Formats: sequence, C-alpha cells, structure tokens
Amino acid sequence: MNIPAPSVGSPHPVPHIGFGHVWHTRLRPRRHRFSVPTFFLLLPMRTLHARPEAAGVLALNRTGALSFRDADHGDGKTGRTGGALAWLDALLHAEGITDAQGEIWLQCYPRVLGYSFKPVSFWYCHRADGSLRAIVAEVNNTFGERHAYLLDHPRYGQELRASKAFHVSPFCAVVGGYRFEFHRGGADGLQSARVRVDYHDTEGPVLLTGIAGRLEPLTPASRRRALWRYPLLTLGVMARILWNALLLWLKRVPLHTKPQMPASPVSRSSSSSH
Repeated sequence: MNIPAPSVGSPHPVPHIGFGHVWHTRLRPRRHRFSVPTFFLLLPMRTLHARPEAAGVLALNRTGALSFRDADHGDGKTGRTGGALAWLDALLHAEGITDAQGEIWLQCYPRVLGYSFKPVSFWYCHRADGSLRAIVAEVNNTFGERHAYLLDHPRYGQELRASKAFHVSPFCAVVGGYRFEFHRGGADGLQSARVRVDYHDTEGPVLLTGIAGRLEPLTPASRRRALWRYPLLTLGVMARILWNALLLWLKRVPLHTKPQMPASPVSRSSSSSH
C-alpha cells in the first residue's frame, strides 16, 4: 500500500513526534529480550530546508532542550552547507534515483539536552506526486561509523531485504541480511509509524527488532511531555546498549572481531517479497 506523502493536501508540513516503544529480541544462541518506552521525531526535511521557521519549538541547528542538527546525519554537512538533505539528495542521484523530488520525511531520535546517538534513522523519500520512491536506513555504530541501506521501490506493508554489510554489534557477524517492514497509519501517514528490522544469518532469524509509536504534531505541549517523561532519552539509548552488551557477555554469547568498513558507504536492497 502506498500512502500519499503527508505534504499532499498540506502546503506547510510540520514536524511530528511519536510516542511509543522500541523492542529487541535475540533468539540465538541465547534468548534475550527487552522492550522500552521511547519517543522519536518525524521531520519534513525539504520544508525545513526551505522554511527553517517551520521547525517551530524544535531547536534547528542550535542549542536547545530538544534539538535537531544536520551534522548528526549523512556526511556531517552543517545547515549552512546544505545539511543532511544535500547528502541524501546526492546519495539518491549517485544511485540513479532522480524522481524523489517530493517531501522527504526523516524518522530519527533528536538531541536531548545536547546529547545525540542515533542507532538507525529512516529517510522516506517521495516523488512529486506524493508516492513513496525509496527509503534510506541510515545506521550508526558505537565506533562513530555510518552506513546507509537504500531500499528501492518500497511499499508500506511489504517486506524489503538487504544484505548485511556493516558492523553494528560484536555479538553479530557481518553475514546474512536484514528484513525491513514499514507501516504508516492514517490517510496522510501522520497518525502512526511502525518499523520492523529483523536480522537473519545463514541459519535463520537471530534478532527481531523494531520501533512503533503514535504520531502527533510537535507543539510546546508535546515537547514538554517528551522531556518530562524521557529527560535522558538519547543518553539512555547508549546506556541501554552498553547494559545489554554486558548481559549478553554474561550469557556467554560469542564475540566477533570488528571487520573493516565496507568499501561502499551505501548498500542497495538485494531482494523483496511481494
């Protein structure tokens, strides 16, 4: 199902915030599971680039309790040099995608009280007519490295696959691949968001992960609610990664040596099921 881009019928898209939960289940070689409440942003990047004032209560490329900085994404471009949107457009063009001229919505964690760590962010790239053209999953590891998985011709509710090319966890080898599935709720796609990312190796499923939440416009009230409920959100993301790594080590899950970075900073989807 292709949901129209939120910009269709809405001349001035606004940032949204999603309140929900993130889950992580390891199936092998030891079972390990956690699910925690969270919040995330959904940002109309072309609108914010053209009209920075559309950020509203979000501190855009400046200090704030809840902020977004272009340099946290892509190749680190600042807003003055085109920002993350320039990186994304260059990536799409380099991969032969020239028809994603509509709104581009970025689902990501914000900076909270100045701290940022974004394990994965999702760029929803639309054509001018509002149809979904591509999704880019931008992955960061704890070594400060970054890789992008380009999912070509996606559809909401469809499983998309990409071969794993990038080291994320010492408890997983760089073999096998990911299975992605995206859902957006509401006629405009701005009522809910759900993303599933499962990791399979040559023996079958290993990790089942995802994030889901109800969406609403980012307003003074919703920003206040986010900061009161989760004042250390992004710091907690890193703390949770380290804590669960300790638990996996105590469960004697084997460690894998960190390999070299992939030769290309972008991997394309390898197959999909219809």
